[in-house]
Amino acid sequence: MRQYFVDLHVHIGRSSSGNEVKRATSGNLTFENIAYDAFYRKGINVIGVVDAISPYVLEDIEELVDRGELREIKKGGMEYREGLTILLGAEIETHEDKGGSAHSLCFFPTLKEIKNFSGEMSKHVKNMQLCSSISRLSAQELFDIVDSHGGILIPAHVFTPHKSFYGNCCDSLLEVFSHDSFEKIPAVELGLSADSMMASQLSELDGKGFISNSDAHSLIKMGREYNIFRMEDTSYEEVLKALKGADGRKIQANYGLDPKLGKYHRTYCLVCDRVVEGQPPILKCPVSDRHRVVVGVRDRLEVIKDREEAKMEGRPPYNYQIPLDFLPGVGPKTIDKLIKHFGSEMKILHETTFDELTKVVKEDVAENIIMARKGMLYIKEGGGGVYGKIEK
Repeated sequence: MRQYFVDLHVHIGRSSSGNEVKRATSGNLTFENIAYDAFYRKGINVIGVVDAISPYVLEDIEELVDRGELREIKKGGMEYREGLTILLGAEIETHEDKGGSAHSLCFFPTLKEIKNFSGEMSKHVKNMQLCSSISRLSAQELFDIVDSHGGILIPAHVFTPHKSFYGNCCDSLLEVFSHDSFEKIPAVELGLSADSMMASQLSELDGKGFISNSDAHSLIKMGREYNIFRMEDTSYEEVLKALKGADGRKIQANYGLDPKLGKYHRTYCLVCDRVVEGQPPILKCPVSDRHRVVVGVRDRLEVIKDREEAKMEGRPPYNYQIPLDFLPGVGPKTIDKLIKHFGSEMKILHETTFDELTKVVKEDVAENIIMARKGMLYIKEGGGGVYGKIEK
């Protein structure tokens, strides 16, 4: 068994021919650029691409297969240049009759199965070329389609106030999924504004794996959250076993933003234009009940949790990580210089010493990297779609 870095939520902005695939996403996020940067710059071993049902993306995948740079793995997944495994998937938006919408990640082991799923989803999604992910399905209907096509479904950023199950649809996943379907869901994605401790206050999630993913809309954001899986190899079959904690495979560690840095950690007043401070839950603006607010993840969890103490037995450690681009004094040029010298962002974040760093960057930058690793930087909480900030 070995340890592998895993990020299962990366978007595609454009096809290699320049066709738009997803709005509000960087144009340099092509399938090939994702594969190259994940392998050579980030040091990630498994990437989940969640816009693979777009016909434009499928064309790019087939072109890389024809060029011999991408091949199917016997136990599922695609291997890029004999070093990176790419899982083919989709992020789909569903809607419930009683109101509310949510996103789910859907993954499939083979190119044939994702193609078949793409064909089926063309009946339920208006514009497949532009992978908006908005379907006319309920969560249960989507699950049934995914399951019948040989895939798995993972609720995405499951606590965020917009487009998530707990944040927008329900107090319990059993309100939107049948018991049998719920039992087949191997994991939930925590999202940038939550951590394992927070999620473990919901008893229904005791049997589910927790994963931390980047939800990257640009190349630099890949790996801002990720996981370490302990597996035999990086195939789809092994990833699924790790998500389930089966046959000795497991999620060994989560690495994510301190939830305070997340865009929706605390309640935000849209009129006062500020994060509302105070002991959670805060569901209204203290200035006026009439003010519109975006309820924060922490505040929402205080309402729906069914136990005061988080149950962390058997859970992997959740390690707070601050990505390089969040740190004061670290811009794209500094990141390029660091990666050129040390090889990958993972090595910089976890292994380099202060003395090694000062040979490449100024002492204050090196100090911030080390302090971020140790969780010693002060964070101003985020909310309402605005990231938290590192205070100098």
